[in-house]
Amino acid sequence: MSRRICVALHNEIIKLTTTEYTLLALFAKNEGKVLTHQYILREVWGPGYINQSQYLRVFIAQLRKKIEDDANRPMHIVTESGVGYRFVAT
Repeated sequence: MSRRICVALHNEIIKLTTTEYTLLALFAKNEGKVLTHQYILREVWGPGYINQSQYLRVFIAQLRKKIEDDANRPMHIVTESGVGYRFVAT
């Protein structure tokens, strides 16, 4: 069963799945640092998923749609080509 977790963004309530929240929390704890695809996959899904980058792309896209002003031009979850992602809070 998938739980929904609510977070506030610009005084607006955003509903996240448990996985989206786990991903966002990982980014927030590592703000400004580049996290590799493999590191994120291991931390969020476990060691058996480190080669499943499609999981990551899908959840990053979902999370961007919820927290970015323009998901096609992200300001918070920034892609570091060929490496991973970096979270910028402001």
